Order: sequence, then structure tokens, then C-alpha cells
Amino acid sequence: MGTRRRGKWDDERHVSSEPLLPPSDPEEAQSDAGNIALLFLLYLLQGIPLGLTAAVPMILLNRGASYKQQAEFSFVYWPFSLKLLWAPIVDSRFVARFGRRKSWLIPTQYLLALFMLFLSTCVDSLLGEGSPNVPLITAVFFCLNFLAATQDIAVDGWALTMLKRSNVGHASTCNSVGQTAGYLLGYVLFMALESAEFCNSYLRSQPEPHGIITLAGFLYNWGIVFLVTTTIVAIFKTEKKGDGEVEHDMGLVESYKLLWSIIKLPSIRTTICILLTCRIGFAANDAVTGLKLVERGVPKETLALIAIPLVPLQMILPLLVSKYTAGPRPMDVYLKAIPYRLIMGLVTAFMVWITPFFTKDGPAPFYYYAGVVLVYALHQVTVYSMFVAVMAFFAQVSDPAVGGTYMTLLNTLSNLGSNWPSTVALWGVDSLTWRTCQNGTFAGESCVGNELKKVFILFKLQEI
Repeated sequence: MGTRRRGKWDDERHVSSEPLLPPSDPEEAQSDAGNIALLFLLYLLQGIPLGLTAAVPMILLNRGASYKQQAEFSFVYWPFSLKLLWAPIVDSRFVARFGRRKSWLIPTQYLLALFMLFLSTCVDSLLGEGSPNVPLITAVFFCLNFLAATQDIAVDGWALTMLKRSNVGHASTCNSVGQTAGYLLGYVLFMALESAEFCNSYLRSQPEPHGIITLAGFLYNWGIVFLVTTTIVAIFKTEKKGDGEVEHDMGLVESYKLLWSIIKLPSIRTTICILLTCRIGFAANDAVTGLKLVERGVPKETLALIAIPLVPLQMILPLLVSKYTAGPRPMDVYLKAIPYRLIMGLVTAFMVWITPFFTKDGPAPFYYYAGVVLVYALHQVTVYSMFVAVMAFFAQVSDPAVGGTYMTLLNTLSNLGSNWPSTVALWGVDSLTWRTCQNGTFAGESCVGNELKKVFILFKLQEI
């Protein structure tokens, strides 16, 4: 449905390939507190462009963008699904005197800062009123996420050498918590502060026609934050000379040869086919639901705020599900979760259908939003059951000798298998929708739409 990872309905977007290690001794963790805080900050910064990217479709919807244009914009999520193509370059090409990871991290974050500062000067004209320049917006945010994905490669690698060996298990925690925090700042906080209705209701004594901050101002402020933090890291944080020695050095050509040899394995070819097609049945639900709720009267800032009560659930669910995926057959959980996730697609289609009955006469009542949160929460249970199970499966089947490459390949395919069906689903919404007008003209009043999104979901269910 509609945020991570793609919309907040699909949290399988940016999966980390870091190894899951046992928790470290508390005293050892305390000795690494500064490095853990730095990693958290770097992952938080990584989440900012992801959150801003999730906010743009809602803005485009309000500016009159079609669903085909939404599909075009959805390509901005693809860099995290394709980063395997340039990850070997990041791992094998660096300036030794500057540091293996800083050679990529510092320039990438400076470019992110410059992109944000430049975008702050022209984003309003790109979005326009009623005629947004979607191709150019897509290109700019694609570059933004390409840089964020490159930063992710560098930070993931640095995390394994920055922390003491006994503390490396904290790297995945920094990743998930930091990126989630950054996403909330870039998406939820921005959507709330940009909304005049929210600011007038909760933050102002005198109403004004605009929110506290604009997209241009938000981009400018975070561009400055990126510049300052990157400069501090460049000056004060050094990579120890021994850091690179614990990593297995592999040349660029050797890295790509290894990837190709893995892809040629018969079992991997079968896995590739499964990973690229297994989420077709969830695509419309994951990609379209949030946009349809906004289209049918749910304020976009309210939809963003619904993500907040889900955060504790998203942190607890992996711990609960991991108890059932720790055995020799983790994919049993994955397979059992599929029917429930498909059923949730029907539930959310019904939720979208009934929404106008609650929003046509003004703001929807509290119990409607309570129902939406409940549906979101149940959907998250199915999402995380599948996510944790497939990650456990990847860890089991990966060759320990080249585990990092195996995990990165499988995660990339998993992310790509989530992104392409969502793009296709968005592309098909306009074609699978017809509209008629009752008691009015086609340009006038009382126009109602007969959406076939529910038929689209049922059609995909039959394919599964």
C-alpha cells in the first residue's frame, strides 16, 4: 500500500545486508557509544531523502497528477533495488589516504546537500499548480535516491569496521532505527508542518493560509544540515589504518565475476524468478491505497500521522516473528503469511470504497481513523512475517565464504521484485478506471468514479 520502503504499506524496500550477530556486552557497547551515535546519525540522514520522496506523490496528487505520472515518479525508488550494480565499485575503488569508506561517504553527502539546496530554489516551479513537470521531478529525485543508495553502501561497509567486533550486531539496529527516524522526519514531520490545516488546528492561535514550512524551505534547511554534519565527519572522524584489513579485498572485475557465477547457479535462477514475481498480488494494495485514501478525502497530513503509532509495532514485530523463523524451515512462515496478506488487500479495497461515506460531509470521525490504524497494523503483521522469514532464509542459504555478496544479491532481487509490480500497478490505475457523472455535467458536479482497482487486485490474486 501507498511509505519505506515504497509507501508505509510496503516495508521491504531497503533491506540491509549486514550480518545479524549476537548482542554485545553492555560495557563493550558503552565503549563504542560515540561510533554507534555516529552511525545512527548517518542512517538518519539517509532516511531524510527517502521520507521526502514518499511525500512527493501526495503533493503531486493535490497538483492534479495522473496515476500514469505517479507510476513515472515511482521509478525514483529503484536505486535501492539496483545498487548491487555499482556496489562493487564503491567497495573496490577508494583513496587509501582519505579512507576506504570516507572516499565515497563524504563526496556523496556533499552532493546530497548541494542537490537539496539547488532543489529548494526550483521545486515550486517544478511542481507547478495543475501541471507539475513530472519527468524532471522524477529525474531529480532519482538522482537524490541514487546518492542516498550510494551513501548506504558506504555506511553499511564502514559500520562493520567502525565498531568493535563484539559490537557489530548494533549496526543493524542503527540502520533500522536511524533510517526510520529520518523517514519520519522527512515524511511525517514535513507533511504536518506543510499543512495549513494541521498548523492552524494545533500550532497557531491565528489561522494562516499556509503551513509553517514549505517544501523549498524544508529542502534548504536539511541541505544546510547535510553540509555541516558532513564537514564535521570529514574533519574529526578518521578511519583507522587497520580498518580495511578485516575486510576481504576483491578487485572490481573479480567482484562482478563472482556475482555472475552466483547468478548462473540453477537454484539461484529459480530463486530469482520467485523473488521477481512473488509480490505481484500485493502491488496494487502496496502502491495505490494511500493515494486513493487522499483522493477520497483523507487529509494527506493525517495519513502521514497514522504512521506514528505503527512505529513501535514495526520495531516489536521482527523480534516476535523471529522466534518462528529461527528453525530450519523459515519459509513456512512466509508461505503461511501470503494468504493473509492477500486478504488484507481485499480489506483495504473495501476501506477505500467506504471512505467517501465518512469524508463527504467534513472530517471523518475518530472511529474511522481507528479502523484505518487497525487495518494498517494487521497489514504490517503480514508484511513483517514475510520480511523476517525471507531474510532468515537468505541467511541460511548464503555461502559463508562470500556471504556478503550472496546477501546483497538476494536483497537486491527482493527489493526489485517489490518495486516493478508497484510501478506497473500505478500505471494501470487510470486505464482500469472509468468515471460517470450523475445529476451534473462531466465538468460539473456530483461526479462519481467506478474504480476497478478491486477487480485489478482480484485478477492478480488469480494469477498467484
